[in-house]
Amino acid sequence: MNSEILRGAPAPKVGFVSLGCAKALTDSELILTQLSAEGYQTVKTFQGADLVIVNTCGFIDDAVKESLDTIGEALAENGKVIVTGCLGAKAGDTGGNLVRQMHPSVLAVTGPQATQEVMDAVHHHLPKPHDPFMDLVPNAFGVAGIKLTPRHYAYIKISEGCNHRCTFCIIPSMRGDLVSRPIGDVLKEAQALFEGGVKELLVISQDTSAYGVDVKYRTGFWNGKPIKTRLLELAQTLGEMAQSYGAWVRLHYVYPYPSVDDILPLMASGLVLPYLDVPFQHSHPDVLKRMKRPASGEKNLERIQRWREACPDIVIRSTFISGFPGESEEEFAHLLDFMREAQIDRVGCFAYSPVKGATANELPGMLPEALREERRAAFMAVAEEVSAAKLQKRVGATMQILVDHAPGLGKKGGLGRSYADAPEIDGVVKLLPPEKISKTLKVGEFTRARIVGAQGHDLLAQPI
Repeated sequence: MNSEILRGAPAPKVGFVSLGCAKALTDSELILTQLSAEGYQTVKTFQGADLVIVNTCGFIDDAVKESLDTIGEALAENGKVIVTGCLGAKAGDTGGNLVRQMHPSVLAVTGPQATQEVMDAVHHHLPKPHDPFMDLVPNAFGVAGIKLTPRHYAYIKISEGCNHRCTFCIIPSMRGDLVSRPIGDVLKEAQALFEGGVKELLVISQDTSAYGVDVKYRTGFWNGKPIKTRLLELAQTLGEMAQSYGAWVRLHYVYPYPSVDDILPLMASGLVLPYLDVPFQHSHPDVLKRMKRPASGEKNLERIQRWREACPDIVIRSTFISGFPGESEEEFAHLLDFMREAQIDRVGCFAYSPVKGATANELPGMLPEALREERRAAFMAVAEEVSAAKLQKRVGATMQILVDHAPGLGKKGGLGRSYADAPEIDGVVKLLPPEKISKTLKVGEFTRARIVGAQGHDLLAQPI
């Protein structure tokens, strides 16, 4: 064993910042797990750390600015900075690396999914304190490693990359084509998370519906049982596993392929939450064609109708882009009509942002930024009308709520989420103080509650 450890030398401190989406978060979790396994101490501050790692986002301009600003702040407060993530794979105006161009004093720059490259840079600038096999990882979920989320929910990434070439997106240029994780590895991680107390497992990827396409749905193994590398079999097995732990499984980033219909019976039976996060992006066939999206708006309306017939309780979340290059008044009106007809439960909308490297920037008809923002506001006004009406229909219902926040055992109330609410992106359920003195609320546990009101995107409920 390293003699410094024997002498009780303090563990080297690594400051860590994770920016961007849930997929970047899972990359951060892998790096943090490895750091901890090797005896490094991770902290959330720049000052006092021996070096800092910034996991960046490089998707839209605001995210690029946030990442560059954070790197600058880390350099100013600490001076020793390693950069990883999507922005690390981005080229600058002169063709060189953008991060190096803007912040030449960083110690190292890597792209996304680069745990080993990051660790190599850490080892070079801050030698590891001991052999990784000498200590167990504290505060981790066994083979699932360290998680940055609260202990009662976790994201599980089932694949990297994407085979689509949507004209507004540069993610494939940063994360590559679809690479599905072996199904046995995914299930092993899921079991470790459930055994560690996770009550909600959020399945993520760039294209969840395409899981297994790259390996032609080859057969893998789990607990000695053959199982296809395909979303249907994965969702079925995860659902059965979650049921034995009294937990939820939630699906994100599901493209509306016909194969999604096969998942609906799992939702109707309660194995998987009746919640679909589907990035429609637009409704008009011509806009979708310019976006190079894999489905038309008319088919999407039919699909939504079929999904609701198969599973009346289903909640649909989606994201849209307003002001895409060439979007006419008629095409935008079509989008508003689609929103009213489709009755999407949870919606986010981005005004089109000309991301450097996206082929959409070369399309004719770039709209003024003010008009793009105006259309985003108009779209969200319609979306909020739909959402408010949907939430109002929940009043009087009794729902199962997963408690996220409950100071003092919830004697003064707390916050939670129903099956209709994914963390961070949807609304919450505001829990009133329990009427019974004996009733308590505990973070990470479920409670039954009667919905008594709606407030904006949130619900008000009385624990029972």
